[in-house]
Amino acid sequence: MSPVPADSTLVGVTVSEVYLESAAVTTTFLAHPAVAGCWEAPSALAKLRVGALAAHLAGQVTQVPPVLDAGIVAERISLAEHFARSTWTDGDIDSEVNTFIRRAAEEAAAAGPAAPAEEAGVALAELRRRLPAEPAERVIQLPWGPWALSLDDYLTTRLLELAVHGDDLAASIGVEPPALPPAALEAVIGVLCGMAAQRHGPTALIRALSRAERAPRTIAAL
Repeated sequence: MSPVPADSTLVGVTVSEVYLESAAVTTTFLAHPAVAGCWEAPSALAKLRVGALAAHLAGQVTQVPPVLDAGIVAERISLAEHFARSTWTDGDIDSEVNTFIRRAAEEAAAAGPAAPAEEAGVALAELRRRLPAEPAERVIQLPWGPWALSLDDYLTTRLLELAVHGDDLAASIGVEPPALPPAALEAVIGVLCGMAAQRHGPTALIRALSRAERAPRTIAAL
């Protein structure tokens, strides 16, 4: 079973448009006063401060322009295969890849509370100029992997990060999560449901969503 839909195209709107709107919402959220106020406090994620979490969330915007500029050195794979190969989904927060992610986030947070929103804003302005002209099927070389995705699939992975870590940051500072556009949430929920079905089986997912009396203890995708 494929853990995510083979085609990430949304109905009535492009993935690039949805990503840009979601990135704008996230950039505004990063400037919330409570982010700076809680900067040094522990976040809702183990072993990660609020400042590092904010920096990691901003990275889901700031990393995109350099990725657009990268040369292609690996094969393009499907979104389903991308998540199947990704080791950060294994739940081990002390794995090599998750330890690296936390360390990079802490290093980025050293720039201070104003940096995430400012840097995301600069990247967003560039992406608003560039993304509308980029073909959805353009091959994008990931900075990790090593493999490549289509642009639409790559941006779908960023939508997942924006939604999940936006909620993490909101929980960390005691506010409501940023209101991402419905199309973004639709895409993210589809990806997460597919991953949950792959991990726990489709029957477990159906029961969790429709039959409380037979629902499994968890259907967590991540």
